[in-house]
Formats: sequence, C-alpha cells, structure tokens
Amino acid sequence: MKQPCKNNKKQLVIGGLLSLLLGVMIVTGTVQSSRLLPVLPNKPLVFPKDYGAHPDFRIEWWYITGWLDTEDEKKLGFQVTFFRYQTELNIDNPSQFAAKNLIIAHLALSDPTQGRLIQSEKIAREAFDLAYSKQGNTNVKLDDWFLVRDDNGIYKVDMRTDDLGLQLSLQATQKMMLQGDQGFSRKGPKPEQASYYYSEPHLNVTGTVFRKQRSVKVNGVAWLDHEWSTAYLDTDGDGWDWTGLNLDDGSTLMMFQIRGKKGDRIWAYAALRDASGNMKFFQPDEIEFTPIRTWKSPHTEAIYPVEMRIRTGNIEWQLIPLMDDQELDSQQSTGAVYWEGAVTLMRDDKTVGRGYLELTGYAKSLTL
Repeated sequence: MKQPCKNNKKQLVIGGLLSLLLGVMIVTGTVQSSRLLPVLPNKPLVFPKDYGAHPDFRIEWWYITGWLDTEDEKKLGFQVTFFRYQTELNIDNPSQFAAKNLIIAHLALSDPTQGRLIQSEKIAREAFDLAYSKQGNTNVKLDDWFLVRDDNGIYKVDMRTDDLGLQLSLQATQKMMLQGDQGFSRKGPKPEQASYYYSEPHLNVTGTVFRKQRSVKVNGVAWLDHEWSTAYLDTDGDGWDWTGLNLDDGSTLMMFQIRGKKGDRIWAYAALRDASGNMKFFQPDEIEFTPIRTWKSPHTEAIYPVEMRIRTGNIEWQLIPLMDDQELDSQQSTGAVYWEGAVTLMRDDKTVGRGYLELTGYAKSLTL
C-alpha cells in the first residue's frame, strides 16, 4: 500500500525521516522553543494570508474529509491530509538537504465494496521544490501530490498512486467557521495548549476517483480543517474523539473531547452553526461522547467505539459508520494508528447529516 520511490528525486521520501520525526516529537513534545511562536488569544486571523503555511509554529495540518457519490450511486468516504512539522534542527543551515520542515501526506478512501480502508502515505523533507508548504495561500506539495487554493477560492487536490487516487475540485458554499474564540481553539487547561483553527464546512466537491485501472466521476460534500500550533496536547492526554458534520439543512456541527490517560476527560468543545450562520457554543458539561458499539481491529487489535451517541446540550445524536474497518495505519509517517471514518448523523431515528469521526489514542497513546 505504501508506494516505493521510483526515481532519484523521490528519494526524499525515505524511511529514515520517520525515525527523525519520531525522535524530534519525543524531544520537543514538552519543550517550548524560543524559536517557535506560541498560540495566543485575541490575535485575529487574517485572510488570505492564514490560508497558507505558518513556519514559525511547530505543527500544522490541512485536513479534508467528505462523502462522495459515484456515477453508479455508490457511497464513498475520503480523507486527504497534509502535515507540516517544524523539526527545529539545522535552522541556520542554508543547505536544502537540512531537514528543517517535514511534509507528510495521507490519502484514504472508505469503500464498503472493499470492506476496509484503502490508504497511502508519503513523507519528505521540505526541499528542492519537491516538497513544500507555501505562505500566503494554501499551497502544499509532496512529490506529485498537492493541495492548492486558487485566487477564486477553489481548492484543487491531486493525489494518485498505482492503486488509488483522487483528483478533486472543492468550492465553498458557506463562510468559514472560526473555531473557539475567533479562531483561538483551546485544547487543554494550560493557556499554551491551543491552536489557531478554522473550518470550511459544506464544500461542494466534483472530480474523479481512481482505483487501479478504473476511474469514476464523483460529486459530494466535504469539510476542511486548517490548524497550526506549537504546544498542542497535554502530557496527560491519551488521545481524542473528534467529529465534523455537515447537516442536510445547511447546519454544521463540530465537537471533540480530549481523553486523559487515567480515563478522565481533559477538555471538551462543541459548536453548532445553523444555516443562517448563527453559532452556539456548548459548555463541557453539555458535551458527551457515549460509545454504543465497539469494533476490534483485526490488524492491530485496538478496540474503537465506532458507533457513538453524542450530546450537545439537550440534543442527542447518533453516529453510524459507513463501515467498521476504517482504521488508518500511518506508522510509516507520523507513527500513529487511529480510526478515521465516514459516519452518518442520526437524530430521532432519521438521517440528518454526514461527516467524519476521528478516534485517536486507542491503539496507543497519541504523542504530539
């Protein structure tokens, strides 16, 4: 499933970078560098600049999930993620061989006819115009994979391997959703445990899905998250449950909880925006994730709560997976194994929306 390098330039995508990344994450996970900027409140996000990369922060990702309808009326889920990781190594070294930033990319397709997640991943140092994350607007590239936002605000995705590929165009239908306090999103009890975070829900998607020698036209609805941070996860954090949901009536729901290693909950957040753009935020005691059904991975033996009852205030919802086996194994890049799946949102036994559910820390504690 992981694609081998096929020419000399692609040798940037090497297994040694995995060891480097994991080592740096362990060393810098609890150390605040004077070179890196903290996430601070009351700092307005500025666009289009903040669509682009933020190299003065440790970690950043552009994350797109969505549901697709094929020409033959089949349902698919897809995930596209580009990460930028600031290693803090060789900062003053002018050589392009110096691994100052790593670019990591994940591509995944949930296809019930296959019975399990289909995925691919790459990792490379940012260098030689073969891997980069540009400032000023979304423009991220890793080898021949890219995510770019044009001057008209349309995102283009092109990520292909011999067995799997996506070529998509995504266009906003609503204004962006600034998470937390105008984009300042708390992730824990300490002030520095935060990210700058905005979402673009209800993106209209058109394009093509490639599977081996076959291509099929698709359309659908997607969700984009862009986050950047320097200190993200509390050292007592075990992982998180997150969901982003596009409701059929034009509403949007995003909620997450960060679980502690002792079985407690460190932080929780939820925001519901109606089709008119009115936002409602919920207090932690108004937010619940309650497992209804679990699934044990035959690949890692991790047990995931793939079917959930969630609560925001006095509203109860239910998340039903498109299929159970949506475990994403990214041990060759970020070192993490987690469940990332397309889900249907139910309320009062009726389908009211679709989105994605992310479950981290169930295979092993997540380190950021």
